[in-house]
Amino acid sequence: MLAIRQFARSASLQTILINFVRGAQTAAAISRNKDYAEIEVRDVAYFRDILGDRGVITDPDALQTLNKDWMGKYEGKSQLALKPQTAEQVSQILKHCNERQLAVVPQGGNTGLVGGSVPLFDEVVLATAAMNKVISFDPILGVLSCQSGCVLEQLDNHVGEQGHTMPLDLGAKGSCQIGGNVSTNAGGLRYLRYGSMHGNVTGLEVVLADGTILDLMSTLHKDNTGYDMKQMFIGAEGTLGIITKVAIQCPAKPSSVQVSYLAVPTFQHAQKVFQKAKQHLGEILSAFEFLDHHSLIITLKNLSFIKNPLPDTQTPIYLVVETSGSNAEHDYAKLEKFLEEAYEEEIIVDGTIAQDSGQQASIWALRENISEGLRHAGAVYKYDLSLPPNDMYKLVEETRARMKHLPVTVVGYGHMGDSNLHLNISAAKYDKEILSYIEPFVYEWTADKKGSISAEHGLGQMKPECIGYSKSAEAVQLMRRFKSLLDPNQILNPYKVLPEKNRNYKPHKHEHATAVTH
Repeated sequence: MLAIRQFARSASLQTILINFVRGAQTAAAISRNKDYAEIEVRDVAYFRDILGDRGVITDPDALQTLNKDWMGKYEGKSQLALKPQTAEQVSQILKHCNERQLAVVPQGGNTGLVGGSVPLFDEVVLATAAMNKVISFDPILGVLSCQSGCVLEQLDNHVGEQGHTMPLDLGAKGSCQIGGNVSTNAGGLRYLRYGSMHGNVTGLEVVLADGTILDLMSTLHKDNTGYDMKQMFIGAEGTLGIITKVAIQCPAKPSSVQVSYLAVPTFQHAQKVFQKAKQHLGEILSAFEFLDHHSLIITLKNLSFIKNPLPDTQTPIYLVVETSGSNAEHDYAKLEKFLEEAYEEEIIVDGTIAQDSGQQASIWALRENISEGLRHAGAVYKYDLSLPPNDMYKLVEETRARMKHLPVTVVGYGHMGDSNLHLNISAAKYDKEILSYIEPFVYEWTADKKGSISAEHGLGQMKPECIGYSKSAEAVQLMRRFKSLLDPNQILNPYKVLPEKNRNYKPHKHEHATAVTH
């Protein structure tokens, strides 16, 4: 029989290499575009008239946190940050910046992993944190309307009081903002159950580069009057417009949540467990995550508040399986029966079902804090990939074998239910030799399997020149046309997402093998 344990509650291509200097994954090899103007005293005065002194940041110490990402990997040199409170203020800011040709970087919670929310040079940082008001919640439709600077966890608490939940759950939920979530089309832990931002967002308000306020706000699901333009801004990383309001579908909050932590002998066994979970748990299956032993060890080593749910069992792969339903007794019995059968079929070695919310939080804390554990270990090379299920962990194993002579630890974890692998390489410091063993190998391997080089993190400043591994030249050219139409002066989040026109980028695998220049 499956051992069901209770445990103590715990506290909560070589050309690409030129994009990396100081051993860090930055696009510093890109030169500042001389078409952009530099900030002048008159610009600061204009912004103070709009925002007041509190909405204009020029102090170098205060700017430091806005110029750097949370991992310390990307760092810009912005001398000015703005904190508008309304779409009208954003409109005035962008209209001025467009006329003056001042580059602008929108920034939400700054929790991204590809440098999309930090400047490269002296771009103006437009921080959305002060746009943090909840506008309304329709309990019948289950649709929340709010400003883009609202923090995800606070929104989840707000709708939770009315019997609903946000369709998105991330490890960074305590600081990430809904506007950034939408702008990056964030996936997260509930993707398996509730799907992507593309399916859950019902409306947006967006300010275009010229200051036009585009009202696409709607709380209704059905609207076939013309093009669904809001979709263009979901996942565009702030390069086409700045999202100022969001309307999002919030499903009913499940009254019964069950979480189990399982040990399995191989990744192939994990796949069999997932197949069985879909068949036997069906409508209540809400998350299916995996982490390897290396992920577990590095997280336990660096974060003292993380506890091992199965301290007496060591296997190469572990799973977090969550169900969400409306009948606790029924759901628990269903999960228990599923696990017992899986144990009898020898596709799992051991496991535990959390007995209360504290134990559930403890299991999720392990999965959600792997990135934090890696950050405490030193430098991290992070890759966010979509791959066919049979190939997901093969990439981890091949990367590990490829780098076995180097002082690195290769770990794999991610959203197995979405075929989304997080491949991370931990090292003492960023190093070009280490990077040369990772890239372009990882991107070429992924392209060969018809995968995506960016499953949920976006491209940011880390991967614009790599877009061709997943998108054709025709697709990239069409993206450029959209960008030129909506932002002809290219002021919105420059140097991100799309490769610079005067630089080479890796072509799609079905095109010529040589780099293509646009």
